[in-house]
Amino acid sequence: MIRLVAMLLFCISRAPFAHADEQAFAPSFWDTRRTLEKPDTSGLRQIRFLTEDDFPPFDFALPDGALAGFNVDLARAICEELELSCTIQRRRWDLLIPSLKDNSGDALVASLAITDEAREKLDFTAPYYTTPGRFVTLNDSQIRAATPKDFDDRSIAVVAGSAHESFLKTFFPTSVITPFVNAQLARNALKQGHVQALFGDAISLSFWLNGAEAAGCCVFKDGPFTDVRFFGEGVGIAVKKDNKTLRRALDYALARLAQKGVYAELYLKYFPIGPF
Repeated sequence: MIRLVAMLLFCISRAPFAHADEQAFAPSFWDTRRTLEKPDTSGLRQIRFLTEDDFPPFDFALPDGALAGFNVDLARAICEELELSCTIQRRRWDLLIPSLKDNSGDALVASLAITDEAREKLDFTAPYYTTPGRFVTLNDSQIRAATPKDFDDRSIAVVAGSAHESFLKTFFPTSVITPFVNAQLARNALKQGHVQALFGDAISLSFWLNGAEAAGCCVFKDGPFTDVRFFGEGVGIAVKKDNKTLRRALDYALARLAQKGVYAELYLKYFPIGPF
């Protein structure tokens, strides 16, 4: 459901509603000052990336059938950095891990979350993006900052039963937490002024804020909130267990792309109002 919502939000995000005061910002998950030593890649002739094609803006099919998206462009940049040839093949979401296990591909660049359960089957690079939580308010909101004090007795919309609701109950106990069945209802409540703020998945909210549905109603308020206990460790590129050579090569390439500014360029291309 989360993936479907993100896809729909991206598809309607065609109108330029980004606010002038929204500063374009690309996060970094690597120490760009660190001197990097390229690992031995002599045993790698090519990298066969696997992804899917129905999760824009991360991966999707163009009208001519070609693959595009943030994940796809990042994979291509990695191959260029490593000076290796590569292929990027599409698979259904449920076939990604089986295709890696049966040696149909070498690495999954498909927005797989790094979890304890996933680690039992796969090895991961360092995260190349995370899914933080953020607050959104109406443009004319008088709320000064996203702090428990500033949100004292304020009504906050949130999806019922989500990690975001648990976060609010833990750190914003004096707020009026108002749960909704889904994100659409929570966003509508904010837009119509029934609540004073909304807290949710920053990636989905960034698509909404930049889309026709929001119509320029709202802005991010501070953040992001990245507590791994609630929002996870992030998303990494997955390889087979114990494939240390490829994992180290991918980690090196990601860090180099960050140092060169390539990662930031790709990030801002797909996230004009970013989650961070």
